[in-house]
Amino acid sequence: MIHFVRKISHFFNLQPELEKYDVIHDEIKKGIAFKGTNLWILVFAIIVASVGLNMNSTAVIIGAMLISPLMGPINGMGYSIATYDGNLFSISLKNFLFAVGTSIVTSTIYFALSPISTAHSELLARTSPTIYDVVIALFGGFAGIVAISSRLKGNVIPGVAIATALMPPLCTAGYGIATGQPTFFFGAFYLFMINSIFMTFSSVWITKMLKIPIRGVVDPKKKKNINRIISTIITLILLPSIYFGYKLVQEERFTQNATKYISNVTVFEGNYLLKSNINSEKREITLLYGGNSLSASQKQSIVDKSKDFNIDGKIKVEQGFSINETGSSKEVQKLQDQILKLSAELNNKQAVIDTLSNNQTFGLTLLTEINTLFPQIYSCTFADSKVYKIDSDNTNKSCIVILGTREELSSIEKTKIEKWMQKRIQCENIELIVTVSAK
Repeated sequence: MIHFVRKISHFFNLQPELEKYDVIHDEIKKGIAFKGTNLWILVFAIIVASVGLNMNSTAVIIGAMLISPLMGPINGMGYSIATYDGNLFSISLKNFLFAVGTSIVTSTIYFALSPISTAHSELLARTSPTIYDVVIALFGGFAGIVAISSRLKGNVIPGVAIATALMPPLCTAGYGIATGQPTFFFGAFYLFMINSIFMTFSSVWITKMLKIPIRGVVDPKKKKNINRIISTIITLILLPSIYFGYKLVQEERFTQNATKYISNVTVFEGNYLLKSNINSEKREITLLYGGNSLSASQKQSIVDKSKDFNIDGKIKVEQGFSINETGSSKEVQKLQDQILKLSAELNNKQAVIDTLSNNQTFGLTLLTEINTLFPQIYSCTFADSKVYKIDSDNTNKSCIVILGTREELSSIEKTKIEKWMQKRIQCENIELIVTVSAK
C-alpha cells in the first residue's frame, strides 16, 4: 500500500518541473507594477469588459478577461505573504488598490456616458456570489500559481483569467455607481473580493507547499498574528458565500419541484392552466386557470397536490376566464349563436354540394328505371339548370331530360313519360327532348 501511494505521489510531484526560485520571484515581481504598458492595458480591458456587459456579449467579456493584467498583484500578495517579504507585499497591495480604483472609475465613467442602462443577464450574473465562486477562485488560483512556478506554463494563465473573472465584477460595480443601484455595486464588489482573496490564499498555500524560501525574518509572534489575520479575513469572506450558496441550492430545488408540480396540474376538472409563475426567492407559485369556476374545495385540492412534490411554499390559485360567470355567459351565448348560424350555412352548402354530386349520376338512375317501362329508350341525359329571359330578371328552375330511342314514340307514350318524369324528378318545369336514332 505504501509503495502504491509513493508511486502515485510521484506523478503529482511538482519539483522536477519547478522554475528556479529567483526566476519565480522576478516573474511575479514583474507582473505587479501598474504603470506604462500594464496601466494602459488595464484601462483598455476595463472598457472592453464594460462594453461587453453593456451589450450582453459573452465573447467580448472573455476577451477582456484575457487581456487583463489584474492577476499580477494578487499573485504578488499571496507570494509575498508566504515568503514573508513585507516590502513586496506593500508594493503588491498598493498596486492592487490602485488597479481596483482605476477599474471602478473607468467603468463608472463608461456607464455614465453610455445611453444603454439595461441590466442584462451578464450584469445580473455578477451580483449574486455563492460558495461556488469561492471554489472557482480557489482552484483557479491554485492553477495560476502552479503555472507561474513551473517551466511548462502552457495556456494555463489565460484559462485562469477566464475562469476567475476578475474584470466583470469591477465593471458591474462601476455600473452600480453610475446608475445609482447599490445592490449591483455591493454584490459585484463582494464577488471581486471573493476572487481576489481566495486567489491570494491559494498563492500562499501553493508557495508554502513548493517550499519556496522565505525572504524576510519574522519572529514567531508576528508570524502567528499574520496567520490569525489571514484566517479572520477568509472566514469573514467565506461565511456569507456559504449562506448564499445554500440559498441558491434551495431555490434551485424549489424551482425543479415546482416545475414538476405545475406539469401535473395543467388540467383539473374542466379547468385549464392558462399561466403559471414560479418565484423561487419568495417560494411562491401562482397558477391562473380558465374554464369552469373553481370552488374553494377545488382550489384547495390543487394546493394539496403540492405535498406530493415536497413543495414548502405558498401557492396561489386564481380564476381567469370562467364560463359560469354572468358576464362571460353572455359572451358564451353569443359564441354559441354564431356557431349555430355557421353550422346552418355549412349544412346548406353541403346540401348544394350533395345535389351537384348526385346530378352527375341521376341520369343513369333515370335510364335504368325508364328502360324497364320503355325498352326502346337506350340513353338518358339529365341536367338541373335555370332559364333566363331578356325581359325579366327572374330565373326559373328547369330540369332538362334528353332521351334517345330506337324508334319514334307515340304521343301517348310521350305523355306517359312526361307524367312519370314529373312524379319521379319532382321538378315544376321539365324540358323533355326525345331523339330517335338506330343506336
